[in-house]
Amino acid sequence: MRALQSAATKHGVPWIIALVVLYLFPVVVTDPYLRHLAVLGLLFAVAASNWDLTLGYAGLFNFAHITSFGLGAYTSGVLSVKFGVSPWLGILAGACVAVLVSALVSVPAIRLRGIYVALLTFAFSQLASALIVSQTALTGGLAGLTGVPSLTLGALNFRDNIVAYLYLCGVLLLTSTLFLRWLVTSDFGLSLVALRDFEEYAVSRGVPLGRQRFLAFLYSAIFTGAAGAIYAHYLLVVSPEDLGFSLNTLFLSMVLIGGVATTYGAILAGILLTFVSELMAPLGPVRFMVVSVLIVLTMRFLPQGIWGLARLRLGRADASTPIAGPGPRPEPQAVSAEDRARLA
Repeated sequence: MRALQSAATKHGVPWIIALVVLYLFPVVVTDPYLRHLAVLGLLFAVAASNWDLTLGYAGLFNFAHITSFGLGAYTSGVLSVKFGVSPWLGILAGACVAVLVSALVSVPAIRLRGIYVALLTFAFSQLASALIVSQTALTGGLAGLTGVPSLTLGALNFRDNIVAYLYLCGVLLLTSTLFLRWLVTSDFGLSLVALRDFEEYAVSRGVPLGRQRFLAFLYSAIFTGAAGAIYAHYLLVVSPEDLGFSLNTLFLSMVLIGGVATTYGAILAGILLTFVSELMAPLGPVRFMVVSVLIVLTMRFLPQGIWGLARLRLGRADASTPIAGPGPRPEPQAVSAEDRARLA
């Protein structure tokens, strides 16, 4: 808790600005459709920025991340519809289930490298989707789960007042971002980057490879599962598309276009691409081709994403952002007790 408070104090001005923008947005923007897109953008930004923890900082191609989002939605939806559990408890349960499932898939994944991690996690996401579809009595099968209740707080029904959802999702994003920034600038975050760029050297210095990557999977699933649960109670329906390839591709594009291993880049791209994707809705399936082209162009001409471009234009670099690529490998040295205590 003290570490989180310290992080909030360190970045006090940006957080104050973010809170002011969050408060003023519903006052300035009164169009219900734009408010709807803002809610979706905030939820997607949570999922994308947390994926950046494993994909960017840890360097693991975790394509099962969408499973955390989808299972969070289904867990809260099923509990509230089938068992009458409070949606607020359902959100907590959705986050817990996402963490448990992420732990399950991480056990074999952390022992693999490169494309094999991507293949394993992608296969796991397809398996989870198939299991959800097969349980028709519980999940509604291909038709999805309908009748998911809206969130309520006393006499306030969030569905009747979309601003309530907007503030809730904004607080979730701010909390998630504060947690992620504290995490990636801590010794744990530095150890993830060390394992990503200099695995042999980091292990020789006593960094526990399996444990650090296992924890990265778990941490990235917490807020992702909560975001998926809120997503279900906002749309009042859960469908297999919430674990589908199209949403997975959208989240991936947010991370890559925003900037890998930046956190803020994924958030910025998450909100922008939500609006852009909706603007391209009349194009139908062609919009996915447009997004794919944007990813290719970004990787070719802006390898650090739009956040890296913004920092370059401002003429400054964020000292807390790890180097994107490996440099010369230092010679391994003996492991000291101090190093073990600091990074373990």
